[in-house]
Amino acid sequence: MVGFGPADVPPSAAVKFVGAGTAGCFADLLTFPLDTAKVRLQIQGEVSAGKESAVRYRGVFGTITTMVRTEGPRSLYSGLVAGLQRQMSFASVRIGLYDSVKQFYTKGSDHVGIGSRLLAGCTTGAMAVALAQPTDVVKVRFQAQARTAGQARRYRGTIDAYKTIAKEEGIRGLWKGTAPNIARNAIVNCTELVTYDYIKDTLLKSTPLTDNLPCHFVSAFGAGLCTTVIASPVDVVKTRYMNSPPGHYNSVLKCAAAMMSKEGPPAFYKGFMPSFLRLGSWNVVMFVTYEQLKRAMMAANHNYTTRA
Repeated sequence: MVGFGPADVPPSAAVKFVGAGTAGCFADLLTFPLDTAKVRLQIQGEVSAGKESAVRYRGVFGTITTMVRTEGPRSLYSGLVAGLQRQMSFASVRIGLYDSVKQFYTKGSDHVGIGSRLLAGCTTGAMAVALAQPTDVVKVRFQAQARTAGQARRYRGTIDAYKTIAKEEGIRGLWKGTAPNIARNAIVNCTELVTYDYIKDTLLKSTPLTDNLPCHFVSAFGAGLCTTVIASPVDVVKTRYMNSPPGHYNSVLKCAAAMMSKEGPPAFYKGFMPSFLRLGSWNVVMFVTYEQLKRAMMAANHNYTTRA
C-alpha cells in the first residue's frame, strides 16, 4: 500500500478545513497553466471596447504554445497569487466543511441520501463564493490579460488589482459575477463532491478496492469528467461576465444572450478540453492529496498526544 492508511479516529473539522485548502493550493500549482488556457479560450471571440483580440488560440496545447511564444512562460502563471488566495479560502470552505454540513443536514444519521449530499454541496459552494469571490475576480482578470507589446497592462500586481477594481468599479466590482459564480459552484460542488462521494462509496461497497489511493484516483477522475460536462456552460458565462469592462453587459443573462446570438451554442463549450484536462487533473491531485493530508495530520496528532 502506498501512502497513509485510513485513520482509526475520523479527522476533525479543523483538519478537513486546513487539509482542503492546502490540497487545493497544491493542485492549483500543478494545473494552473491549463486553467489559464481555459480562460483564454473562453473569452476568445468576445468583442471588448469595439475590437477583438488579434491573438487567436487553437486548442489547449496550441493556446499554451502561443502564450509562451508571444508572452513568455510566466504568462501561464499570471494570477497565481490570487489563485492560491482563492483556494485557501474557497477550497477550505466548500470541500473542508462539506462533511460537517452533510452531517448537520442528516442530523448525524449513518444513512446519507443523495438529497442531503446535494444540499450540503450547494450550501458549502455558496458559502465559499460569498467569501472568496474577490480573489476569483482578480484571478480571472490576470489570466485574461495578454502581455502584448505596446499594450498597457490593466494591473501591475495582485494588490494593485484589488485596489484598482475597488477604485474604478466600487467594492461591488470585487464581487462582480457573484450570481453566476454561485450558480456555477452550486453545480460544480454538487457534481464534484457528490459524484466523488458516491463513486467512492460504491467502489468500497461493490468492488475489492479499499479506502486507499486507487479508489481515490478513480473517484476523483470520474468526478472531474462529470463536473466538466455539466458546469462548462455556466463557467464560460461566468468568465466572460467577470472579465468584461463596466457596462459591457447589463446582466448575466444579457451576457449569455449575447454569446448565443453572436457565437451560437458552441460558445458555451469553448475551452471544454482544457476545462476537462484541468478539472480532471485538479480533482485527482486535490482529492488524493486531501485524503493523504487528513491521514497524515491525524497520524501526527496521534503521535504528539501519545508522547505528551
